[in-house]
Amino acid sequence: MTQNPGSTNPLHGWFDNLFPWLLSLTRSPFVLLLQLSLSISPICVPNRSFVEGIMSCSSITLFCAVISILISISLSVSATEFIFNTNFTSTNILLFGNATVDSSVLILTRDSTFTIGRALYPSKIPIRFSDSSFSFATSFIFSVTPQPNHLPGHGFAFLFTPSTGINGTSSAQNLGLFNFTTNGNPNNHVFAIEFDSFQNQEFNDSNDNHVGVDLNSLESTASSTAGFWNEHGEFKELRINNGEIYQVWIECLNSLVNITMAELGMRKPRKPLISLSVNFSELLLDEMFVGFTASTGQLVQSHKILSWSFSTSNLSIGDALVRTNLPSFAPHNDSIFNSIAFIVGIIVGGSGLVIICCIVVYVLVIIKRRGTKKPMDDDIEDWELEYWPHRFAYDDVYAATDGFSEANVVGFGRNGMVYKGELGRSKVAVKKISVESECGMREFMAEISSLRRLKHRNLVKLIGWCKKEKGSLILMYEFMENGSLDKKLFECDENTTLSWEKRMKVLSDVATGLLYLHQGWDYKVIHSDIKANNVLLDRDMNARLGDFGLARMQPNKRTVDKKRVVGTVGYLAPEVVRTGRVSMQGDVFGFGVLVLEVVCGRRAMEEGKPLLVDWMRGVMERNEIVVAVDERLKVEEVGEEIDEMERMVCLGLLCAHPEAGARPTMQQVMNILGEINKDNSNHRTFEQIKTSSSSTSFVESDVLKSGR
Repeated sequence: MTQNPGSTNPLHGWFDNLFPWLLSLTRSPFVLLLQLSLSISPICVPNRSFVEGIMSCSSITLFCAVISILISISLSVSATEFIFNTNFTSTNILLFGNATVDSSVLILTRDSTFTIGRALYPSKIPIRFSDSSFSFATSFIFSVTPQPNHLPGHGFAFLFTPSTGINGTSSAQNLGLFNFTTNGNPNNHVFAIEFDSFQNQEFNDSNDNHVGVDLNSLESTASSTAGFWNEHGEFKELRINNGEIYQVWIECLNSLVNITMAELGMRKPRKPLISLSVNFSELLLDEMFVGFTASTGQLVQSHKILSWSFSTSNLSIGDALVRTNLPSFAPHNDSIFNSIAFIVGIIVGGSGLVIICCIVVYVLVIIKRRGTKKPMDDDIEDWELEYWPHRFAYDDVYAATDGFSEANVVGFGRNGMVYKGELGRSKVAVKKISVESECGMREFMAEISSLRRLKHRNLVKLIGWCKKEKGSLILMYEFMENGSLDKKLFECDENTTLSWEKRMKVLSDVATGLLYLHQGWDYKVIHSDIKANNVLLDRDMNARLGDFGLARMQPNKRTVDKKRVVGTVGYLAPEVVRTGRVSMQGDVFGFGVLVLEVVCGRRAMEEGKPLLVDWMRGVMERNEIVVAVDERLKVEEVGEEIDEMERMVCLGLLCAHPEAGARPTMQQVMNILGEINKDNSNHRTFEQIKTSSSSTSFVESDVLKSGR
């Protein structure tokens, strides 16, 4: 049946009524199926003769075209898609904290301690749910690089977040995601994939190289060791923070999340690293920001994002990333066998092999002739006469230690073994010190000679020294019968451990000795290695500071600031780790860590556990002091002892504050200790004690006078 050109088409009015319904239909989850069905030609209908009677072929074509256009417009409006191929700028990405863009690379953190870096896409992403499901795909290329002079650790995360900025987040193991208060709060509305290179037992991390899915909490819902499954079904681990470049694919289809990673240049592995279902309808809001966050703590590494793609409709968006000609950040590890120096060394070494053999034979003959003869003193150099009054003959020291017999070894110092010996009727501790140059030897001897004049009941007395050969010194200290504090804290059971009363006495003794070093003499003496191993206990269990081999002195009127990287990891203040400059504030930090060790009975650093200072901050924020107290003390949850311990923890954390200017002086520490002991009965708060102590001067204190 044909239709006259001038007649009215009955389909037009019907289509006008249908149009609003079609527009709403484009928002349904079946839109793709509808678009596909409308594109089929010819159109299949049950009664073609009927259709021919009501509309022409041109009307059908118009109908299909309009539907297709509406569908395309709807999809383009609702979908979000972007690609950064090493073209980040400060204008096309939101930067917070320490995040920067350098040479078109997004750098979340660099080489600073206790920092947070966060970068977000500038516009919010509309979250479209269908039957509580949500779909998106993202891929990014990253590199995490260890930094010189720092221990590597912590990590970064890809995240959905409802807000910008870094307020309410913490650094270190918190990755800039949450803090101790907000961690685990269902109102966070945060979905994150973490790439963590430090094992935190408080978050039940599986190891120190893992990928995890975080839903409002740093305790991952699912996690796996970082790596990939190859085509043979074998798992290959990838070290997150070795500086190599990796690509990550995160794909979510109807709320099933698949996470995959591989080395740069590889095709995406078929088997995902992690696969799990997530109920996004209860987790995400209608609009969310998307981006990255990273943090450092005492442990430092650089987190870089080189490229990034994201789409809410295209699951193959990762293929758009450029994976060639990218900068390399891996530490140089060139093989020595390919170096010119190695080749030249082989040639020179081969030609001199005969000479070396002759020298070895000669040395063996000399040693054989000497046999077991006792070593003799070197000739005395002219400059040594200046320090002669405290010099002992090497023969006497050799005899005192039975020839430095292994049976007399009582410990190990930073520079070697420590021997027990007897000089006359006195017991001594004997240390061997290595000094590289004569100039360094003279400087060191001047320091030792001055330190010998330090006399205080809470300092280990330096008795004297002797020299056997150039570059080697031997120091004699007063012998401490009860050894070092670390053995009493960490290497004994509840029957032999120190009581709380004795622990308080030890801390008071150490603080008194350290105050004397800082301002009780003509020179300010920086110990720079305050730790339990350097606190020695005499016959009466009095504590004394020892090991002045690292100490630095400055006249009182000069600034104490010597650039010399010394100390022990875990006790080093952040500014010392960062700059290498020792100071009195650095000693106060070490004392704060020592206080926490004495209360907890736990070392400052233990494998597989967070740093003691960071862990204790969390304990105090959660008001769980009983959990932190050394269980061998068997302290009741309520009582004067637990209150005193809580005040001591507060003092320890105050001394170990990450900012040097916020720490008290040893004058104020001594005053606070006195207030804690005095105010045990009336239970004044730590803030009250600290406030009253800060106004008291110790310049001419009895503590200094009585200790001399």
